[in-house]
Amino acid sequence: MIKFSPLVIGDMVAKYPVIQGGMGVGISLSSLAGAVAKAGGVGIISTAQIGFRDPDFLKEPMEANMRAIRSEFAKARAIAPKGIIGFNIMVATRNYAQYVKEAIKAGADIIISGAGLPVDLPEYLSEAKRIAAEAGETVRTKIAPIVSTAKSAMVICKMWDRKYKRIPDLVVIEGPLAGGHLGFTREQLSQYGADTPNVAKTYDSAAYDEEIRGIMKVVRQFEEKYRQHIPVVIAGGVYRHEDVMHAIELGADGVQVATRFVTTEECDAPMSYKQSYLDAKEEDIIITQSPVGMPGRAIRNSFLEKITAQKAAGEKVKIDHCYQCLEHCDPKNIPYCITKALSNAAEGDLDQALLFCGSNACLANRIETVDEVMQDLMGLPAF
Repeated sequence: MIKFSPLVIGDMVAKYPVIQGGMGVGISLSSLAGAVAKAGGVGIISTAQIGFRDPDFLKEPMEANMRAIRSEFAKARAIAPKGIIGFNIMVATRNYAQYVKEAIKAGADIIISGAGLPVDLPEYLSEAKRIAAEAGETVRTKIAPIVSTAKSAMVICKMWDRKYKRIPDLVVIEGPLAGGHLGFTREQLSQYGADTPNVAKTYDSAAYDEEIRGIMKVVRQFEEKYRQHIPVVIAGGVYRHEDVMHAIELGADGVQVATRFVTTEECDAPMSYKQSYLDAKEEDIIITQSPVGMPGRAIRNSFLEKITAQKAAGEKVKIDHCYQCLEHCDPKNIPYCITKALSNAAEGDLDQALLFCGSNACLANRIETVDEVMQDLMGLPAF
């Protein structure tokens, strides 16, 4: 049995090299993030429309989200007083900088950022540190970009080096088997064999492994320049112990896992959402086009079938309300509102919901605890 090293991120140490991936809207909040952090991993709260249950969300979504960032972090911290807890914040979020600053102010140990390149993330952290220093306080928040290609890794590292004289505290490599919005074009997914429901048979693992090695080569260049280790974690399709082993064998310091944690007792999703994972078959997991213009992986349901039929018929769907969630979104020309579809999922209205998931959601066959998942991922004996 291999003994895994802890995940070291600067001055923070997670007992197990497992980061729980951020899942919005309302899927990875305080309950899940707190439980993962308490179990020895890194718990991550998604800020994507995090305040959707706030009574004033319809009227003042931004203010509701800022309040929820503070309250969800406080609740997670109460569960895991000594654990590592952070936020996943999408670059595509409208008012992205404000979300970052609020997360830092709340006390985030780490901010993981994707759905775009977080080129200005260090600037927002520096500003928060300056303000905190003036108040006699210290900010210890770490920052980590999500990348999917060596090219994007080079852009981020070069930009941070040139403009901010710093490197990432951690890098997340998210592959084409991930859930939700993907950092690949439809053509790239096809090249890797990751655009079909039966990815277990078509996925070209060796091809993406080569891309991972290329990303790591970029990261190592900047490690050498700064004489400082940059931990790398691999995400996308990590579900079993052997997936963790494969990532470590590739040279990663750890893994990021999302889908596996959905079917846990502690996950913030309603039972009906979890049941959709338990019921999903391989052929139910498909690639769909999100309103934000990116491919996404989700469970086929009546909602997606209706949207597909409407698109084929050239029908326009009336958007009743704009939640101001994304920087680049035109309510007049989108097939549906992604905030409404995702919040419906989190509320259990599955017939009107977008059910994001990773490629291995069909492997879920029972509700587990976070502790059980962590033990299994690490290859440790069950309790």
